Amino acid sequence: MSSMNSLNATPRGERLHIGIFGNRNAGKSTLFNALLGQDLAVVSPVSGTTTDPVSKAMELVPVGAVLLTDTAGLDDVGEIGELRISKTQEILKKCDIAIVLGNAEVTHENVIYINNEYTDKFASNIEQIRAELITSAQKIKAEPQSPIISDLLSPDDVVVLVTPIDGSAPKGRLILPQQQTIRDILEAGANPLMTLPKGLSATLTKLTAPPRLVITDSQVFAEVEGILPPEIPLTSFSILMARRKGVLAWAVAAAEVIDSLKSGDKVYICEGCTHNVQCDDIGRVKLPKALEKHTGAKLNFAFTAGGDFPDVQELTETKLIIHCGGCMQSRREMASRQSVADEAEVPMCNYGIALAFVSGILTKCMQGLTSDEYLFENSK
Repeated sequence: MSSMNSLNATPRGERLHIGIFGNRNAGKSTLFNALLGQDLAVVSPVSGTTTDPVSKAMELVPVGAVLLTDTAGLDDVGEIGELRISKTQEILKKCDIAIVLGNAEVTHENVIYINNEYTDKFASNIEQIRAELITSAQKIKAEPQSPIISDLLSPDDVVVLVTPIDGSAPKGRLILPQQQTIRDILEAGANPLMTLPKGLSATLTKLTAPPRLVITDSQVFAEVEGILPPEIPLTSFSILMARRKGVLAWAVAAAEVIDSLKSGDKVYICEGCTHNVQCDDIGRVKLPKALEKHTGAKLNFAFTAGGDFPDVQELTETKLIIHCGGCMQSRREMASRQSVADEAEVPMCNYGIALAFVSGILTKCMQGLTSDEYLFENSK
């Protein structure tokens, strides 16, 4: 794949996630390869050949971009087998559609069951299986989805995007939430206008009318808010991602916990992607400093990244979870993580919402983003 195609590829978090599940030797890898049209997964009569989830991005015509995942058997045995089953269960929680082979038992609202006889005839029945998958996927695609910001814009609106270029910014490209927000603004027929924080004042003076909205990277909230006239709405990319992923109301309500944090309290900071930690990393450095400055407390921080997320037992004694924007997570995966937090009775906030709260501008940043305005009446 060329670099241009890579840049234009549908992000993982925006793809429909499809998982293949069943007991060992049910034919999961055979079906995985048949749906892909290539021999990516190893197929063998030896029980337990697939030891770890194997995922592949593909186009499911006419549905669009999906992520297909092959998994280890749900009846695996032994200590290592239990770990494999745990990984498989994690995939089940994340996927939008579960294809279940044989007599395995799973709990999922969107299941395609394929019995053993059906499994033995993939060569002749693959198109029928594909047709069932397409039908199920189209139903999910037809469900209403939260846009990032386009539903709040009118054609020809101007939206100013403040994008810092510092040590944590990727070389030669914009970060994914910025790319997605630009596309969503264009979808509305509006006009995105980008600037560095230091160029914001000059940019505003050159406009013939105030912008409809200013969207900033959360880590420069204080700088941007100090420049903006009070009548211009302000929010952040991270807050808009929470809206997109359907966890905005929970995250805003959770922010209130920040004021009750005391020295020694445990705070989990969870990042959805994996990268080398920079000296000015927002999750590992800037956010902890901002929280401790606001609370005056010495907090106990724990961190996760990528596909890792603490389970209910690991959240014991945790006072707050602060998650990134979740651009790499699907809406269902974010809902699954929110469910774990709810079960553990631990509030889960969001990078941008937490930073807006400690900056004293959360109410301003929420203006017009949701109909649940009552949630924000007492927010800072």
